[in-house]
Amino acid sequence: MAFKIPRGTADVLPGEVEIWQYIEEKINDLCRRYNYAEIRTPIFEHTELFQRGVGETTDIVEKEMYTFQDKGDRSITLRPEGTASVVRSYVESKMYGQPQQPTKLFYIGPMFRYERPQAGRMRQFTQFGVEAIGANDPSIDAETIALAMQIYTELGIKDLRLEINSVGCQTCRPRHREALISHLKGVQDQLPEEDRSRLERNPLRVLDSKHPVTQELTAGAPSILEFLCDDCQPHFDQLQAYLDQMGITYHVNANLVRGLDYYTQTAFEIMVDGIGAIGTVCGGGRYNGLVEEIGNQDMPGIGFALSIERLVLALQTQNISLPIKRHIDCYIVALGENAKKKAVQLTQDWRASGIRVDQDYLGRKMKPQMKSADRLGARFVAILGEQELENNVVVLKDMTTGEQMELNEKEAIEKIKTEVDKEEQ
Repeated sequence: MAFKIPRGTADVLPGEVEIWQYIEEKINDLCRRYNYAEIRTPIFEHTELFQRGVGETTDIVEKEMYTFQDKGDRSITLRPEGTASVVRSYVESKMYGQPQQPTKLFYIGPMFRYERPQAGRMRQFTQFGVEAIGANDPSIDAETIALAMQIYTELGIKDLRLEINSVGCQTCRPRHREALISHLKGVQDQLPEEDRSRLERNPLRVLDSKHPVTQELTAGAPSILEFLCDDCQPHFDQLQAYLDQMGITYHVNANLVRGLDYYTQTAFEIMVDGIGAIGTVCGGGRYNGLVEEIGNQDMPGIGFALSIERLVLALQTQNISLPIKRHIDCYIVALGENAKKKAVQLTQDWRASGIRVDQDYLGRKMKPQMKSADRLGARFVAILGEQELENNVVVLKDMTTGEQMELNEKEAIEKIKTEVDKEEQ
């Protein structure tokens, strides 16, 4: 039988994977500049971690998690997002005891959600995120937002739209909750069943609904910004002041609540037009109660996450070509069995010296080998025949100029490296 890839997954093939590698290198470079260290957590965790950390009334927990019983009859879930796992590791590893605070971490890896596949949204997707745990200063909020924005701008993505909001805290949110319930009670019967059931359990989730009817009915709902307490209001004001100081343009969206229960105070999203019905490419916010919920350590935190798939989609939509080197430095053409033996040795030696080199593996004549070199975009071709073997040289052809020269092995290596270095500067 012929096997097909599972729905909602995708192979990243040669030709495209280089784009991913470039993005990952850019992410690693930026995280170094911002002093975020990488963390790698397991792909699966105990289900309760996500139920408690993400929130039982969220779409992720209610409908989208890949959960199963393992052979020890434990409920295990493939991670649907990265924050809960990072916080679990932060507490379990006692990172809060380290002298340098806040603890600034980043991760990148596969996540899993059972949802309807669409452009840029897969059931297995690759997520990059950062978490800064241990500081409540709004300057760290501004820093994480700046890092997220800089990833997109340094990759050349245009027309970014940053939206921010404050979703309050345990002090001011109950008053907003009462006002929101009071407002929605009058239209409760018109809400879709799913949002109606959330009204009593977690009315803030109703504001996050994607259902057009709900969005219309909540358009005039009371804003959380009207209820911010004496801690949340100055925090939000200072965040905006820092963003202004950084020269980062933003819009305050009072209906922005994000889709996870753990958010407090700052919430933000970055949008790009033209990449499908949902233009959000990055989202994040503050989660001051999450560390205590997961590990009984009262530590504030903030972070964001983005999908690499949606980032690639944004690049494609805006026809952005990344400066990716897809060609090799040299292709060795061997003519005859003795030359083939020498080519095997040269290929290994030159690779060890740092040259990107390949050779023929099909025993073809010179013309097909030259065509192969051309298809691989080889900057040079090194030709080896009986005469070259006798003279202990190679004929090195510059595929850019057409110039040919006889060089010994050391001279050939130096020539290739010199010209390739000039090309890459």
